[in-house]
Amino acid sequence: MSPKRDAPRAGAGAVRFPIGAKLVFMVTAILAVSLGAASFLVSWMVSRDLRLNAEDNNLSVNRRAATASETILSLIRSNALVLLRGAAAGGNSGGRTSGASTESFVRFFFEQNRHIAALTLVDRDGKNRSFINSRFGSGVLDPAAIAAYTASRQEALARAAAGDTLLLTVSPPASSAGPPDEASPPAMPLLGFFFPAPGQGAALVFFSPEALEEIFGAGTNTSFLVNDEGDILVHPDPLLAGTSAATDPLVVLARQSGKPFMQTLYTGPDGTRYFGAFSSVSQGYVITRIEETVVFEGIAATTRRNLYLAGAVLFLAVIFVWFFSKTISGPVKLLAAAAGRIKNGEFEISLPVQSADEIGFLTARFTEMGRGLAERERLKESFGRFTNPAVAERAMRGELSLGGETREVTVFFSDIRSFTAISEKLNPHDVVEFLNDYMTRMVDCVNKTGGVVDKFIGDAVMAVWGAPLTAGSPAKDALNCVKAALLMRAALCEYNKGRGGDKNPVIRIGCGINTGEVVAGQVGSSRRMDYTVIGDAVNLAARTETLNKPLGTDILITENTWNLIGRHLITEEMPTVTVKGKEKPVRMFAVINLKSLEGTKQKKPAALSELRELLGIKAPDVRKVNVNAEEHKYKIGG
Repeated sequence: MSPKRDAPRAGAGAVRFPIGAKLVFMVTAILAVSLGAASFLVSWMVSRDLRLNAEDNNLSVNRRAATASETILSLIRSNALVLLRGAAAGGNSGGRTSGASTESFVRFFFEQNRHIAALTLVDRDGKNRSFINSRFGSGVLDPAAIAAYTASRQEALARAAAGDTLLLTVSPPASSAGPPDEASPPAMPLLGFFFPAPGQGAALVFFSPEALEEIFGAGTNTSFLVNDEGDILVHPDPLLAGTSAATDPLVVLARQSGKPFMQTLYTGPDGTRYFGAFSSVSQGYVITRIEETVVFEGIAATTRRNLYLAGAVLFLAVIFVWFFSKTISGPVKLLAAAAGRIKNGEFEISLPVQSADEIGFLTARFTEMGRGLAERERLKESFGRFTNPAVAERAMRGELSLGGETREVTVFFSDIRSFTAISEKLNPHDVVEFLNDYMTRMVDCVNKTGGVVDKFIGDAVMAVWGAPLTAGSPAKDALNCVKAALLMRAALCEYNKGRGGDKNPVIRIGCGINTGEVVAGQVGSSRRMDYTVIGDAVNLAARTETLNKPLGTDILITENTWNLIGRHLITEEMPTVTVKGKEKPVRMFAVINLKSLEGTKQKKPAALSELRELLGIKAPDVRKVNVNAEEHKYKIGG
């Protein structure tokens, strides 16, 4: 897998939306929508019912007030007509007895109608005849004051004589003392009731609005009486009595609609919304209204309480969900931390199972997974000691099976010179200890350059570059193999410092390298297998290694390898070798160093003579070498 695909995404390690925050958001949203919808529906339905009830109640109050005011005014008119007829009958009979009877009748009338201040009759000839209630006092109403008022109301009297009924305010009161100070309200507000007196002209009754005020008393619904001109005749607020309400939208609607009664929702001159109702009476209109906020004050208070309750529920829900989310996010964070430890190679983890739900189940399985990975790592480590870790990894993944594939690889063989003679001078324990130390250094050089140790053959090491892993091309694999051999040379130079003698001999090796096609794969049975490479290229590499001793070199490569990477190396061509089984001689090259001197601690040598001097190898006379072709399977020279 390429590094690009393996690279973590930006911000992958950061938690942008914690579980707790998401749970709080979701629960808050659900509760807010649910409680809000429920509160809205309840408020809407209750508001609708309240509106209907308020309209019905307002209209009922209005109709009752209209009926009661109509009754009182009709009673005042009827009683006044009775008085006028009785007085007229007494005056026409003549005599003192009749006069006394009339006076007694009038006094009786006013005793029974104490709210009536005076009654005047304007006959068809314009003559006034007045009856005054002495209870009000002559200072309030007297014949001169009444005459002055009637003189100012000739139009109303004419309409009354023609059959109309009118109800007007008397402010300031008709008094001989003259009009009161405009800064002070009248002490005794009166109403003037104009109506026709059959056969006698027009009658005018001055009466106190006390009886009507009982009908239009203050309450939740405010009712008041206006005349045809829009003047307020009776109002629960005394300061408003006598003022004009002609511009009030409901009064305007009552005067223009022509309907006997109506209920509506309207906005008053002050911008306040009202439920209003009006009823037409013979003397004007009864207006009843109630503020919309008053009607819905109860539902508004209930809505506020519901909002407070919803807020409390949301707060408690958020607290509960937040602490509940900790039971999820806490174990998840532990799992994330454990995953980081596993990523860093720490597989032995122990996580506490804090719940019996899916999180607890996952935690238990995560711990088991860590133990399984630890066991796998131990197996891999143990297996890697007997073979290459890369091979072990592929074997554990099941990617290796019996059989093989053709690969172009570079094969390496190395061997310790005179190992038999060295081992004879050491006891077996020392031999094993020496070999372990030596092999550790050599294998480290192989691993550093991407090679795979194929096998150990006594003191010999066989390694491969290009199978099962490759650096990308046969040339790169071959160059890595040569670098490994140079590292081995440097490691031995360091290892040999201070050595010498039978028990601590100087170690020299020979390395043979060849590149070619091989069959790479698992060889063996289904019960026991070994990953190796097989082919003529392997045999040639092994035979190349044996040429180091007679040729006085430590690293030899074949022309196959040299053709791939010769331009990177400092080499010296050796005599060609005819190998048994091959028709053409094989060119051999002694590796002195890398041209760039990279990959090795050595700054020298730069020539074969310098190399032999460095390693303590005597230059042989190749022409005098006695070669046993059958034993060594090669022949030197062309």
